Amino acid sequence: MAQEQAEVAGPLDAFRQFFSLQRDVLVLSLAMFAFSLGFQMTNRFLPDYLVYLGAGGFVVGLFATLGNVIGAVYPYYGGVVSDRVGSRYALTVFGFLSTFGFAIWLGSAYVPAIDLGVVVLEPWVWVFVGLLVAQCWKSFGIGGHYAIVKQATEPSRLARGFASTETFRRTAFLIAPLIVAALVADELMPGFLWVLVIAIVFAVLGTIVQHLLYEADADSVGKEFEGVGQIVGDLQALPDPLRPLLVADTFVRFANGMVYAFFILVITQLLEIGLTLSLPLVGTINLSPAAFFGVLLGVEMFVALLTMAPTAKVAEYVGLKPVVGLGFFVYAIFPVLLIFGPQYLGGIDEAWLLVALFAFSGLRFAGLPAHKALVVGPAEQGAGGRVTGSYYLIRGAIVIPSGALGGFLWQFVSPELSFTIATVVGMIGVVYFALFGQEFEAYQ
Repeated sequence: MAQEQAEVAGPLDAFRQFFSLQRDVLVLSLAMFAFSLGFQMTNRFLPDYLVYLGAGGFVVGLFATLGNVIGAVYPYYGGVVSDRVGSRYALTVFGFLSTFGFAIWLGSAYVPAIDLGVVVLEPWVWVFVGLLVAQCWKSFGIGGHYAIVKQATEPSRLARGFASTETFRRTAFLIAPLIVAALVADELMPGFLWVLVIAIVFAVLGTIVQHLLYEADADSVGKEFEGVGQIVGDLQALPDPLRPLLVADTFVRFANGMVYAFFILVITQLLEIGLTLSLPLVGTINLSPAAFFGVLLGVEMFVALLTMAPTAKVAEYVGLKPVVGLGFFVYAIFPVLLIFGPQYLGGIDEAWLLVALFAFSGLRFAGLPAHKALVVGPAEQGAGGRVTGSYYLIRGAIVIPSGALGGFLWQFVSPELSFTIATVVGMIGVVYFALFGQEFEAYQ
């Protein structure tokens, strides 16, 4: 007891104990802040950037599908690399690659269409190329992220450890869209080019911080990669509690993948809703739909920040499963609320209705720390990267066609049908998890 009291002697120590902020977790959290600022300033606005560069709705869906391919393939091999060479060196390389990807996105605006005779390379093609490397730190590095938290945090406090990294990450997610909103207040371009410049700067800073401050001696290094046979073995060896979670998560993520890239297009093209504010001493501010979308993302992240850490604490008393289930439900129901809410709730100002809907959407992030704890918790020490990578390999492989399906329905059928099907698919996952999901025994 005396030792526990000593551990919480000061306010900073109490903060560290609540969030499980061991040094490596804190360094990872700072790096997450830097990279997440870049990702959130860019990724959520790239569909509109693609349209500006000449792409149609189906191409936007294909872009989302490429993101799904990366989300499926990268985490496993990134986890293998992290377990083999250590998270510090792996994440440093991944960080520099992501920085290069942001630079390619910036250059896309200055590259004219290239006529090769058989085919014309439109400028938006380079946005696809940039995605292949821009996602390295986020997707290749995901196994390293999970492994760092697992090796630095007690099993019964995994959710709190992940709440730390998620809080830093989502703080960046709160700030980033507000920066974009200020830079694209009138229209997307040319302000979005400055957004890309800022993303490059923060990616460089994040890479340097993690390389210099992360304690490489604390890395748990696993066995050498043994080829395709190891992939099959790792997939078969997934801990039992992960199997029903994986099934439910796949349904929910497939649903989200159908519509995620189109949230901004609902605001900027379908509804074409901006925001007019009258502020004391400032006067009237008119925000373009793209800028208003940035504000909506800020509202979403503000709610996420308010709820993640307390929810991780609550999970220690009620278990991980109820918290994860809540996040799944919000993921599933949001698409149909977004697409039909402004249409059928006409008595409410559309702009403020959207603010309320995105505030509700922020609750889906409340379950993320518990979800991550449920994924990596059952893994053996030294195998956290591969277990995480295997999990995301299966989930991501199944989710791959979701973006293309959503894009096809958006462009050639109707956005309403696409979003409705997404909610139906997501609710299947919610019900399945409620019936068959298992609890991590450290939280029982």
